Amino acid sequence: MGAHPKGDALIKDNRISQRTLGQWIADFPGCLGSKVKDTFHGQLPFLFKVLSVNTALSIQAHPNRELAARLHAQFPEHYPDNNHKPEMAIALTQFEGLCGFRPMEEILGFLKNVPEFRALVGNEASEELQSADGNPHRTSLALKKCFTRMMNCEKKLFVDQLNMLVKRISEEEAAGKDTSGSNGELLLRLHSQYPGDIGCFSIYFLNRIVLQPGEAMFLGANEPHAYLSGDCVECMACSDNTVRAGLTPKYIDVDTLCEMLNYCPAPVSAKIFPCVRDNADPCVYLYDPPVPDFTVMRIQVPSSTQQYTVSALDSAGILLVIDGEAVATSAAALSDITLKRGSVLFISANESVSLQLTSSTGMTMFRACCLL
Repeated sequence: MGAHPKGDALIKDNRISQRTLGQWIADFPGCLGSKVKDTFHGQLPFLFKVLSVNTALSIQAHPNRELAARLHAQFPEHYPDNNHKPEMAIALTQFEGLCGFRPMEEILGFLKNVPEFRALVGNEASEELQSADGNPHRTSLALKKCFTRMMNCEKKLFVDQLNMLVKRISEEEAAGKDTSGSNGELLLRLHSQYPGDIGCFSIYFLNRIVLQPGEAMFLGANEPHAYLSGDCVECMACSDNTVRAGLTPKYIDVDTLCEMLNYCPAPVSAKIFPCVRDNADPCVYLYDPPVPDFTVMRIQVPSSTQQYTVSALDSAGILLVIDGEAVATSAAALSDITLKRGSVLFISANESVSLQLTSSTGMTMFRACCLL
């Protein structure tokens, strides 16, 4: 949902002559709101998605603006625009992902307990990491060396070690042993989805995070991550730049990924992004990341409410209905609009929408916008 040239949203109302959202915004740039229009040069600055993750999505990171411009200039076939791509995932169901480097003691624990993992990193790099503990700069350099060694090790070596690891964990599970010290359940699951993929070993470097519905994670530039399972809404800057290095059949760019990553160990708790209840409207919860491109609102209308107004903002917005039903009226709309699960509305800047709820269970909606 958005106006990126590679996925310009189609307008469903055939009374409107423009076929796509991008065309409509180009013809009526005032719909963005004056600040958004000026700051982002007449473009809608965000993309809004719903993801349903059944098999893991690649280990990846997104470049900052400077790197994006360089990659786009050098390899436009792989990096289709020159924008950065910070993004936020908000769980709709229980949602599982990998995000950021684990605390040092966890990585060192895996290097000790998982000999197959240590074989890929090598003794020299492992010992460097151990002796750097406590010094942030040395830790970061040693972590980069360890991760880069693993990602670049010879194919035969990592396939042999992965097969040995899978065999060992499978035998331990069959014998009823606890395999959590080797992250056994996740390793076997990823290996069944992507057999022989170096990305299976990334679970020993990256935090496994499980979000409950309504919880979010924010992924800034150069943050390694992968989505593993569950449903989420995702909002991001308007870009399609992704640097991938495993768990994918798509283009892999290991060197760029290893060079660009943010090698700062941090616990899972630091990766959960908090939402804040809006002072002006108790139905609204704000997810406001540290980037100007987007903000997401979760709108939770209780069953006791029959009428609700989606308030006007000085920004274009995209409204997505997750649950509940209503009839929407707006001064800007050609007629009333029936909203139900899956309905999507584009709301121009400074327009409000009145909802007459027709379901007895209330409504859950998400609204992407740009609060400059």
